[in-house]
Amino acid sequence: MNVRHVIRFYLNGVLHELTPQSPTQTVLQYLREERRLTGTKEGCGEGDCGACTVTQASLAADGRLVFQAINACIRFLPTLDGKAVWTVESLEDGGALHPAQQAMVDHHGSQCGFCTPGFVMSMYTMYQNGHTRPARHEALDHLSGNLCRCTGYRPIIDAACGMDAYPAAKLDHDEVRRQLQALRDADAGMPALEAAGQTYFAPTTADELAALYERHPDAVLLAGGTDVGLWVTKQLKTLPAVIYLGDIAELDRIEKRDGALRIGAAASLNDGYEALVAEYPEAHELWKRFASMPIRNSGTLVGNVANGSPIGDSAPFLIAIGSSVVLRKGGRRRELPLEDLYLDYRKQAREPGEFVEAVIVPLRSPRCQVATYKLSKRFDQDISAVCSAYALIIEQNRVASIRIAHGGMAATSKRARHAEKALLGREWTEASVADAMQALDRDYQPLSDMRASDDYRRKSARNLLYRFYLESTGQADARIQMKGVS
Repeated sequence: MNVRHVIRFYLNGVLHELTPQSPTQTVLQYLREERRLTGTKEGCGEGDCGACTVTQASLAADGRLVFQAINACIRFLPTLDGKAVWTVESLEDGGALHPAQQAMVDHHGSQCGFCTPGFVMSMYTMYQNGHTRPARHEALDHLSGNLCRCTGYRPIIDAACGMDAYPAAKLDHDEVRRQLQALRDADAGMPALEAAGQTYFAPTTADELAALYERHPDAVLLAGGTDVGLWVTKQLKTLPAVIYLGDIAELDRIEKRDGALRIGAAASLNDGYEALVAEYPEAHELWKRFASMPIRNSGTLVGNVANGSPIGDSAPFLIAIGSSVVLRKGGRRRELPLEDLYLDYRKQAREPGEFVEAVIVPLRSPRCQVATYKLSKRFDQDISAVCSAYALIIEQNRVASIRIAHGGMAATSKRARHAEKALLGREWTEASVADAMQALDRDYQPLSDMRASDDYRRKSARNLLYRFYLESTGQADARIQMKGVS
């Protein structure tokens, strides 16, 4: 196996070749401390405020050029290998502001200015993807990861929606594609870095990954780093060994085969949810409310599942629709129902050196009614207090199949088996649902924390089940009309 001990990437159009100070040195640290590019700000240090937003370009496996907004504060520098990045300092052209910048000026979108570069870079990413005059809801989605505490969002949104009012500022996409293709063609082996007592590997095939993880079972598997990054920036952990999955093209595949949707371990949250929503449109709101655009660009759907957080929003819905995971250790694979992966808080049914290679999602049955709901203090970019999901099949007026799962209600994402039992075989009526609502108290003993009390969680879980009943029977709209709500 050929290895190299440097990474190569383009920064503001200039090729950089270097060995990071450590495998967990962040992009933000490199930009501010080594390159003195201080327009990229450090705010929260956990990917929530967007002050650190930069634009990344990468080549997809099929050669497409993909532009994404990412959080520099939790992105490890070695993961930029083979990519291109732009910061706010690069946007001016001969003294003329970029349309994203000029729109912010003309619409009075900046006050103290601290958050402004991050907003501008999110808008710049939109611009490069051809969204120069997005609809308001599209602008809100793209700016969901940027927070402003003084200007107010209306002028910023106006600026994002009005970038086409200015002379076009075209980045030469063909040149960027040639640069990245040259890096790919000149690849001299897998990055294998050692610095500050830490090691970093970036395998390019699933076989290399399996072999490395079998040899280093204590290594941290890194995908998007949207949680692992916080271990370093907030918990100040030192990670002795890191294995990065993001350069494995075969794990970045989403395909339909054998009656199921297979989502690989390196597929982003945005790509994974897009495929999931194509089969299950009811998951659309969950997708758009999952963190923010930069987080969904970096994070992976499989990573969210494999992380095993009890408040990971993907697991409840995937459990409800009967998904499974493919576990791999070396050359051996096995498939496990997703709900059986979670044993207890942060404990999983994985052997040392075994990793989640893919999630298998059954294709939609036309008989199945599904729903998922998220309760949180903020609509966008917030952790769930309760996340519920349901999959129901009615035959001859009786419940033939019912799967109910919740996040935020236990130490893991968990099925509500007592509630399911209270419904199975019975007519789908208000009386049977009322019994299931009471049975939920036997399924979960939630805790109280800063997001919600245990009582709130219990009541919410019961009420969400009732909401599903009303919506599935067509009664929700009728009740709203009876109350005179439009």
